[in-house]
Amino acid sequence: MSGHSKWSTIKRKKGAADARRGQLFTRLAREISIAARQGGGDPEANFRLRLAIDRARANNMPKDNIERAITRGTGEGKEGESLEEVFYEGYGPHGVALMIECVTDNRKRAVAEIRHVLTRFGGSMGETGSVSWQFNRMAYFSFPDDGVDQDKIFELAVEAGADDVTFEDGYVEITGSIENFKAISDSLGSVKIEPEEAGLRMVPTNEIELGPAETAQVLRVIEALEELDDVQNVYSNLRITDEALAQLEAA
Repeated sequence: MSGHSKWSTIKRKKGAADARRGQLFTRLAREISIAARQGGGDPEANFRLRLAIDRARANNMPKDNIERAITRGTGEGKEGESLEEVFYEGYGPHGVALMIECVTDNRKRAVAEIRHVLTRFGGSMGETGSVSWQFNRMAYFSFPDDGVDQDKIFELAVEAGADDVTFEDGYVEITGSIENFKAISDSLGSVKIEPEEAGLRMVPTNEIELGPAETAQVLRVIEALEELDDVQNVYSNLRITDEALAQLEAA
């Protein structure tokens, strides 16, 4: 997951696409709506919803926006059934595998926009199953390692069912099975750690490395995809090397 960590670091320094385009609240609202649609509107009984609400509050999303997103998801709002969550598979330049997570009210529009971006940057759409076999859907947590006891964090995470704990680039990343999401979250909460990122994500089974110039090409595609309104997240099997990171940060 170090590739994801490095890419997240770059975006934090340069300014996330969501913030630049004013789309953060829209994406948070969609996340809340999908969670409410799948598990109901009670955050105490719907852990994914509670997590989405916590993330929205951390980003200063107004209470009214949160409540409207919940009612939309549960069907109480006028557009309650319009959104759906879907994954598209594709390839970036140099054969990098991409899993593109969308929340959309129009699949045809979403896939047309994704195909346009991929084609423009030398990539292509993939058939269902052509890429997904290279990824596992897992619980994921990330937070700064400032002042944390690494041994204690490792022990807590593993005891809660984590599969992997890494300390790299100033961040702690924890991954585990979906079934252990709540246990890991509760374990971190017991020592007052609030992750910057916590959710379910697609984790590549094997990563590939490219040169700095080729890495930059792939990241431009990922950034363009992330700027599409229907796209929530883009996952890849690209590992960003230290050399590539240094050149990207200097750009």
